Amino acid sequence: MPQPNTPAPVRLVLASRSPARLTTLRSAGVEPVVVVSDVDEEAVLAAARERYPDLPPSDSVLVLAQAKAEEVAHRVEQGTDATTGRSALVLGCDSMLEIDGEVVGKPGTPDVARERWHRMRGRSGVLHSGHWVVDCRTGEDGGTTATLGATSSTTVHFADLDDAEVDDYVATGEPLEVAGAFTIDGLGGPYVDGIEGDPHGVVGVSLPLVRALLAQIDVPFRDLRAPRGDPPGGSA
Repeated sequence: MPQPNTPAPVRLVLASRSPARLTTLRSAGVEPVVVVSDVDEEAVLAAARERYPDLPPSDSVLVLAQAKAEEVAHRVEQGTDATTGRSALVLGCDSMLEIDGEVVGKPGTPDVARERWHRMRGRSGVLHSGHWVVDCRTGEDGGTTATLGATSSTTVHFADLDDAEVDDYVATGEPLEVAGAFTIDGLGGPYVDGIEGDPHGVVGVSLPLVRALLAQIDVPFRDLRAPRGDPPGGSA
C-alpha cells in the first residue's frame, strides 16, 4: 500500500497491442492498461499524404501514433472503457522501417518477409517509432488536456544473412507481424549487427522519449511506476 502523503501513481493507457512495447514498459516498472485502438491505419496515412504529399517517414509514424492515442483517449474521456477509469495518460505508438527512402511496415506474409530480408541483409535502415501522449487526467489529478508527440529514429545495421538463414527466420513467423520484419529483443537478435540510437525505440517504445514528453506536462516518469505489491494493469 502507498505510504501516507504518497501520491497515487499516474494511470497510463497503452494504445497498442504490441507485446514488446508492454514488456518494455513493464521492465521500467510501469503497468499500463492496454486498450487497442480501432484506427484504420491505411486511411489515416492516405489522408495525411493527400494533405502533405511529401510527408517524411518520421512524420508518417507520428501521424499514426497520434491517431491511435487520440482515438483511445476519446474512449477514455467518454468512460466507454471500464478498465481505464476517466483519468489517465494515453500513449500511442507506431513503428516503420525506412530503407532506400521507402517506408515499410509489417510484412504480413512469408513471401513479403523473405523479399524484405533479401533486400535488407548486409545493409542499414532507419527504424522510426512515433510516440503520442494525450493527457486525459481530470483537473483534480493535475490534468492539462495536452496532446503532444515526437519520433524516435534509430539506425539499424543488418547482418549479411545467407538464403538458408533468411528462410529459417521467416519460418519462425516472428518477422511477419513486426515493423521492418525484424526484432532485436527476440529471434531476430542474432541478425542485427548493431544500432545507432535508442534500442528501446527499435523495440517500439523509447523510454527516454516518453520521459521527455511527460516532462513537458510536468509528470516525472517515476510517477508512472506502481507501488510494489499493487496489482498489474488490465487489458481490453
